[in-house]
Amino acid sequence: MKKLAVDGGVPVRVKMLPYGHQWIDDQDIVAVVNTLRSDWLTTGPRIAEFEAAFANRVGAKYAIAVSSGTAALHAASHVAGIQLGDEVIVPAITFVASANCVVYCGGTPIFADVEPGTLLLDPNRLEEKLTKKTKAVISVDYAGHPVNYDHLHDFCNQHNLVFISDACHALGAEYWGKKVGSLADLNTFSFHPVKHISTGEGGMITTNGADRAKALRIFRSHGIATDHRQREEANSWFYEMVDLGYNYRITDFQCALGLSQLAKLENFLKRRRAIAVQYDKAFSQIQGVQPLSVRGDATHAYHLYVIRLDLEALKATRQDVYRALRAEGIGVNVHYIPVHLHPFYQNQFGTKKGDCPVAEAAYERLLSLPIFPSMRDRDIEDVIAAVFKVCEAYRR
Repeated sequence: MKKLAVDGGVPVRVKMLPYGHQWIDDQDIVAVVNTLRSDWLTTGPRIAEFEAAFANRVGAKYAIAVSSGTAALHAASHVAGIQLGDEVIVPAITFVASANCVVYCGGTPIFADVEPGTLLLDPNRLEEKLTKKTKAVISVDYAGHPVNYDHLHDFCNQHNLVFISDACHALGAEYWGKKVGSLADLNTFSFHPVKHISTGEGGMITTNGADRAKALRIFRSHGIATDHRQREEANSWFYEMVDLGYNYRITDFQCALGLSQLAKLENFLKRRRAIAVQYDKAFSQIQGVQPLSVRGDATHAYHLYVIRLDLEALKATRQDVYRALRAEGIGVNVHYIPVHLHPFYQNQFGTKKGDCPVAEAAYERLLSLPIFPSMRDRDIEDVIAAVFKVCEAYRR
């Protein structure tokens, strides 16, 4: 048995392999440079072009680009009418922004537990979280796996709730052959560098409602009904603030990058799925690890490749395995600490350990392995070799 690097042995690789990474090529750089040399750096034509292309890709009528995925969630929550006194059901396993957006609007996130196999919002837990104050449901396509959209859609319609999809992990995913991004009342995406396409920072909200689309555009620009380019075209200086909004605008050069990246999305997805297939095959033969479940109705987008450690088969904790894999040069990560266990939510909203037992138990075993389109075959082999090495060393 090879000695672990964490114990002084030779690591599988010297240079750390991150869990996620952007892929920027010369076409992307040219697209950005051309826009930097144009007349418009912000509120210009590239934004509308990117929005139209994105809406077409996900099958939605409208797409509204903003400065980040968090801004997208905040804008969606605002347009959903969430305000002081409202409650919003949110899954426990997600990034904090999925719940913070509710707090920004004065509402209260109500954390619901997740399915054991997929770690997606458990539809069977919705009814018990429902009260007269419930205004909306925010679902999360965790790791890139679509939620049960039919069940959530029916539940929200039955109780007159707004359905917001946090699809930041799931660009390119499908549910029963239908594209994620067109399946909820409001759908949100992120263009952070580790996501499927990147604009550096950036986000998008998609919707099929014209009134919501108009309200989103006003909200992203200080609550003002027109932007600078529209006023230039009308040869007018006059503008009115019709609502309280934020400066959540995205730039033209970011959208130029987004357009260039969007053209490569299919190849990016193909590579992510090919990596996942190799991982699935390898880990089916390694004791101590188990990938998350994938339902038959889902086409996974694999923003993350998450494994669950079988701690009963290992003489180690998740932290031990994490440290050992990092020492081997594999940049594993953990997604996520259940949101209700963060000090802010415990202190401000009285959440506590035991509120979502499935999520809490899963968290103690989760690790995210590297998965991104520019990974080489050798990188994949290194990840598999390192996982096998560590599991063998810690096997009971």
